[in-house]
Amino acid sequence: MTADVGSLVLEHLRAIRAKQDQHGERLDRIELRLCVIEQTLGSMFAVSGSDRKTVQSLTRRWSGWSAGPT
Repeated sequence: MTADVGSLVLEHLRAIRAKQDQHGERLDRIELRLCVIEQTLGSMFAVSGSDRKTVQSLTRRWSGWSAGPT
């Protein structure tokens, strides 16, 4: 009887360990995807910031050009 209980406990522990390994692998994939999202958003904000400066610069140039010579 004791051997059966011990065997049952070991079987459950093996199942728990296998499930933990699966969760660890899944967490690694989620972390990787999150890093990619963060990098993408960071580069989008960097580009939008430089675009904003470019648009402002072009607007100033256009304003000066459209006013004509002084």
